[in-house]
Amino acid sequence: METRFWHDMWASGKVGFHQPEVNDFLQAFWSKLKVDKSAQVLVPLSGKSLDMLWLQQQGHSVIGVELSQKALDEFVTENQLLAEPVQHRRFCGYQLKDMVLYCGDFFHLSSEDCREVAAVYDRAALVALPPEMRQDYVKHLLEILPEKTPMLLIAMDYDQSQTNGPPFAVSASEIHRLYGEHYQIEKVQEERFNRK
Repeated sequence: METRFWHDMWASGKVGFHQPEVNDFLQAFWSKLKVDKSAQVLVPLSGKSLDMLWLQQQGHSVIGVELSQKALDEFVTENQLLAEPVQHRRFCGYQLKDMVLYCGDFFHLSSEDCREVAAVYDRAALVALPPEMRQDYVKHLLEILPEKTPMLLIAMDYDQSQTNGPPFAVSASEIHRLYGEHYQIEKVQEERFNRK
């Protein structure tokens, strides 16, 4: 999947994957990770997710990584946030109170950038990537995270032949294949939806 695809999506305003409110699963299950309230949380492929503000309101510092500058501009503007340009050799973006928003390629994020990360929240990253990119994404994520960093992952599974992604279908068996050697995986909830 080319980076242009995502830039075009944000430019067109056709961002159906963006949720206009805080994710219910995040609010219900974040506490299961048992991370310190002041812990730093990584939100990969963050878009302009309001979930980042919710995490910040819980006391966390947040690192959001997003390819689209437009998404980050809208996040700052729509939420009337005070932000300064971020100082980083590989990313542009914004520095806010208890939050940094990196604009650029997730694969440029380093272990140095993530040295203080104590948890990961992935609502839209794994499902945003086609199958051929997911293994590289997970490999890089595991390389840059401190060992045993807990994660809340939200995924969906459906008959991919019925509709094109993103978001893409990611089965439980694929999650176990990608993460099983490094994580004890616990399914905390499953919901079924009928597609019309």
